[in-house]
Parts: sequence; C-alpha cells; structure tokens
Amino acid sequence: MAFAGVLNDADITAALDGCKDAGSFDHKKFFKACGLASKSSDDVKKAFAIIDQDKSGFIEEDELKLFLQTFKAGARELTGPETSTFLKAGDSDGDGKIGADEFAAMVKP
Repeated sequence: MAFAGVLNDADITAALDGCKDAGSFDHKKFFKACGLASKSSDDVKKAFAIIDQDKSGFIEEDELKLFLQTFKAGARELTGPETSTFLKAGDSDGDGKIGADEFAAMVKP
C-alpha cells in the first residue's frame, strides 16, 4: 500500500467506506477519518507526494478525480462535482491546481 508507514490500513478503509457513494465525498471528513488530519507536517508532505502521481509538484484535477484510488486500488473515482469542489477548496491562489502548502492547509482542521 502506498500509504504504509504514514496511515493505518483500518483508518483508510473506514474513510473510504464513509464516502463510497457518489456525491458523498467531503475532504474534511475524509482527512479526519483516515487520520491524515492529525499527522505531522512531514507525513502530510509524504501524502502529498503520493497523491501527486506525475511528480509535478502540484495535484491537478485529473489526480483529484483519482484521489480515492491512491488510498486503495479499486476505490471509486470522484464525480465531476466532487472533484470541482475539492479543487476549489484547496486552490487558494486560483491557479487551477493544489500545491504542497495548499494541500497542507486543507488537511489540517
């Protein structure tokens, strides 16, 4: 698993179960349920690097759509509206993508 050593498998499963239905994803609830919200800054940076699949230094819309699948293979894709809401929540500078600092700000409660 990509998040081994950062997150607990049981917490990831519980977080994914909480948003398995289309339209039910809420990033704040997900980050809290999977345990990322309570992790150190270093662990949040590690998570960002895992989610940034193309290693561009940003999480773009196509990576957000597949966000849940980075936590567990076979998880559902985010819907268009969920992806848009997630991007808007994290993109504080309006450049259409989420940088590491923007991601860290999203994760922490």
